[in-house]
Amino acid sequence: MANYHVTKNKDLGKWAAKREKAERVAGYYDTQAEAEKAAKEFSANNGGGEVRIHTPKGPIRDSDTVAPGNDPCPPKDKKH
Repeated sequence: MANYHVTKNKDLGKWAAKREKAERVAGYYDTQAEAEKAAKEFSANNGGGEVRIHTPKGPIRDSDTVAPGNDPCPPKDKKH
C-alpha cells in the first residue's frame, strides 16, 4: 500500500506529489489537480492507498482512498 501527499512547494511555486516517508518528491506539477491525478496513479500502481491533499498553507483539506486500498469509512465518502 502506498500513501501519497499533495503539497505546495513554496520555493518553486509548484505542487508536489510525494510518497509518505520518502525523501524525494515523485514529481512537480503546475496545478494541484495535476499533482492529485499523478499521486492517485502512483498509488494505484503500488497497490492502492490514501492520497492526502493539502491546502497551500499545509493542513490536509481532503483525503481519498485509491483502489485496491481499503476505505475505512466507505458509506461516508461520497465525494469521490
